[in-house]
Amino acid sequence: MIIKVLGCSGAEFPGHNPSSFLLDDRILFDAGSLTNILNEKKQLKVKHIFITHAHLDHVTGIPFLAENLVLKNRLHQVNIIGIPPVIKAIKRNLLNGTIWPDFTLIPDSRHGILKLIELKLKNSIRIDGYTITPYRVNHSVQAAGYLVEDKKERRFFYTGDTGPSDTTWKEIGKKPIHCLIIEVSFPNRMGGFAVKTGHLTPLLIKKEIEKIKPRPERIYVSHMKPQFFKTIQSEIKRLQIPQLKLLEDGETIKV
Repeated sequence: MIIKVLGCSGAEFPGHNPSSFLLDDRILFDAGSLTNILNEKKQLKVKHIFITHAHLDHVTGIPFLAENLVLKNRLHQVNIIGIPPVIKAIKRNLLNGTIWPDFTLIPDSRHGILKLIELKLKNSIRIDGYTITPYRVNHSVQAAGYLVEDKKERRFFYTGDTGPSDTTWKEIGKKPIHCLIIEVSFPNRMGGFAVKTGHLTPLLIKKEIEKIKPRPERIYVSHMKPQFFKTIQSEIKRLQIPQLKLLEDGETIKV
């Protein structure tokens, strides 16, 4: 599995792109960065977008991709996949004809550029040889991370935005996770605010990692707020967890 990090930032600043992870050029996990990174040819390869939650920094690329496809005059349908509350929020608040045109009905109701697909928690979907399963994570809105498994039983789990959670790791069970992409948004001094808003700090991620049995082979930290990057970097280093690494925009992960 080859994952391209289009964006891994917890905010949009010059040189920092919001969350978006591209698997094998066709399957996207979150769409905080998309049309601002991929050229037209690469945009046309994207077929499925899994959304963890409906916050703007995770969905903003969807409407611009739809418009680009329409202007290209291509009957290229993209599946937008998420748990029911996420899909309903995208339909109601984003593709509602006011904030942006409803591209599920454009060019017509039978051939909409976008197709919204609800996927229930812990129910798997099989796409391009992968089994992809949503598991509940602890955020300020209803959200799900995704466990992705290939035919060789290699797995990665992408949390999206999450605070501390016992439920997530219990529900995944003892399946080995070869690659974990997990967020750390704030420095340790903001631990109370992180928990309140459904996020993690370096000390909190250490406690999360201790809950995961067996421990993932590699752990990548995403969603850092650029304003606190240097502090988070220093605090992560002091944890002295060998397999823990901070992600960078443009990086490629091999699972």
